[in-house]
Amino acid sequence: MAGDPYKELGVSRGASADEIKKAFRKLAKELHPDTNPGDKAKLERFQRVTGAFDVLGDKEKRAKYDSGQIDADGREQYAGATGGRGSPFGAGGAGGFAGGFGGGPRHEGGPGGRASFDNIDLEELFGRFGGGAGAGAGGGGGRAAFGRGQDVRASLEISLEDSIAGATRRIQFSDGRTLDVTIPKGATDGQTIRLRGQGTPGRTEPGDALIELKIAVHPVFKVDGADLTMDLPVSVPDAVLGGKVQAQTPEGVVSVTIPAGSNSGQTLRLKGRGAMVGGRRGDLKARIVVMLPDTPDEALKAFAQEWRDKRPYKPGR
Repeated sequence: MAGDPYKELGVSRGASADEIKKAFRKLAKELHPDTNPGDKAKLERFQRVTGAFDVLGDKEKRAKYDSGQIDADGREQYAGATGGRGSPFGAGGAGGFAGGFGGGPRHEGGPGGRASFDNIDLEELFGRFGGGAGAGAGGGGGRAAFGRGQDVRASLEISLEDSIAGATRRIQFSDGRTLDVTIPKGATDGQTIRLRGQGTPGRTEPGDALIELKIAVHPVFKVDGADLTMDLPVSVPDAVLGGKVQAQTPEGVVSVTIPAGSNSGQTLRLKGRGAMVGGRRGDLKARIVVMLPDTPDEALKAFAQEWRDKRPYKPGR
């Protein structure tokens, strides 16, 4: 059974509704399990403080408690089991069970409604822990302290390379808590990873953390289904004579053979070097881009002039 709710909140019996609300906010922030992970004593105190506010934060419950009609747990007091008003078996006695063992929040709009008290919005308060307001997956933030904990949502940006090979990355929530997230091989943009028990704590069990993956735009590769595409700069001599050039892949730099007589727009296919979709690794398609030197010298200009005069040709014919 809970103790005196006034003592739990540290307020006098004549405290105003605003004073009670302010005291609860202060204690809830100090004692919240996300702020004190693994501290069993503070978790128990947090639950007692929450139960105390369940009684004192509700105008009708507070009046009943002050008059001795209910106890500190919100259960109605009764003299016997004869079916009278004070009995749990009579017309009015069921209220002791309807309120929940240990005191539960009042639900607006019937069962399944949004959990709140007369003087405080628990979504606004508890939503600050584990991802901020609106972070829950289909439930009001206030329910985190009274049943199963609230699911929290967050986004994690990863590199294209991480999505292909897999990795472990750390994410930080708005309350300062950090978690290591294992990125599976072949992760896709928008994929959600569920971390069981890493959401907001509750009285029965904690919620989960739902991490949505966002693949960052890559400076070199573009995703085309399971394939990747890229531009591969090639010098004029290598394009004319053929040769070896260095090409970047998700696993690092590799040597690629350029066929003699290559033109811009031709594509070289590197098997199994692409993205991964559905457990299948695609290819990397390297589009040849023939490049002149940054500063063409006089010899190259003279060669081009002679070629144009003596061996003119029409590209693409």
